[in-house]
Amino acid sequence: MSPSTPGADLPDHPDRLWRNPEPKRSYDVIVVGGGGHGLATAHYLARNHGITDVAVLEKGWLGGGNMARNTTIIRSNYLWDASAGIYEHALKLWEGLAEELDYPILFSQRGVLNLAHSLQDVRDSVRRVEANRLNGVDAEWLDAEQVKEVCPIVNISPDVRYPVLGGTYQPRAGIAKHDYVAWGFARSADAAGIDIIQNCEVTGLDVVGGRVVGVQTTRGPIAAGKVALCSAGHTSVLAAMAGIELPLQSHPLQALVSELLEPVHPTVVMSNAVHVYVSQAHKGELVMGAGIDAYNSYTQRGAFHIIEEQMSAALELFPVFARAHVLRTWGGIVDVSPDASPIVGLGPVGNLYLNCGWGTGGFKATPGVGWVYAHTIAHDTPHPLNAPFSLDRFTTGALVDEHGAAAVAH
Repeated sequence: MSPSTPGADLPDHPDRLWRNPEPKRSYDVIVVGGGGHGLATAHYLARNHGITDVAVLEKGWLGGGNMARNTTIIRSNYLWDASAGIYEHALKLWEGLAEELDYPILFSQRGVLNLAHSLQDVRDSVRRVEANRLNGVDAEWLDAEQVKEVCPIVNISPDVRYPVLGGTYQPRAGIAKHDYVAWGFARSADAAGIDIIQNCEVTGLDVVGGRVVGVQTTRGPIAAGKVALCSAGHTSVLAAMAGIELPLQSHPLQALVSELLEPVHPTVVMSNAVHVYVSQAHKGELVMGAGIDAYNSYTQRGAFHIIEEQMSAALELFPVFARAHVLRTWGGIVDVSPDASPIVGLGPVGNLYLNCGWGTGGFKATPGVGWVYAHTIAHDTPHPLNAPFSLDRFTTGALVDEHGAAAVAH
């Protein structure tokens, strides 16, 4: 690898980052799910609230679910006040997270472009820029030529199916190294005395008198004062064990990477209209995501036609990518709510807490949701930033409709 190639100076890691303890028979708090959200929640339970009698239960290997399968985009340019609030809180935490964790996360604030391809796209995008500014979020509207200045490899020719008419730009947005983020949070939680237990699948929730009192696992029963679900696409399956039917649908979401390349792509580019989003990772590979598969599934794989459509869109926007080769593809499981916003708060059963419905936006929220979810668990009441995302909004009608800014595609 040449010295100029991104990733040539990736930091070394200690031989061991966390313990692998046997589960105790009871804990004050059990966090179900050892991905980014579960680990961040454990970190902030200890850091912000002094709660350390905590177990994080992961059915597979730590960070091996959506945390290992996402495209690492971080941004806060959402439309509604509630969304901008929680994502901007997360972005501010991202900006100091490496120092907080004393661990490299390779957060690269290279900016994110959201392209507009129609007059309606333009109107929606300009509206979102103004809403972002009102909420203190950095946002700009760029015309096609300004888009080209930020990302010279984008094709802005008018003679294509979806011509680039402009785009929104958030300069503070960017990407981070997803596995380093998981390891950093795990290392911090472990140092605080929290047990991280891998290969421990939750197979049942023990409910007595309308309250959860523990969990059944493949490594035996474990009693708990509180149980917090952080299991992304499988959260609805877990909630059903307590008799709760969540308004979620789980879909496969696919992504892929190219072989290692010299630096060619300086920012992150997203297009809802053609369903492709691209960045270049620290090591040099192009990381590319697509839209969700239409069918419901709990499999970590998807349909080939999605990849075909993704490649077609990518080559139209970035003709230079025709010379790149696909190295590997994979799929994650995303849980989508009716208004494309998350559910974070108290469950309808006592001692049970819900963090789900993030669709494809979970990674970018990681430190922010960890912060507010830990507060909710510690105080048994929502933090002001996650109060709008309670489950009861689907009966009150107080929806946070982010279909336009989330697009359930990134």
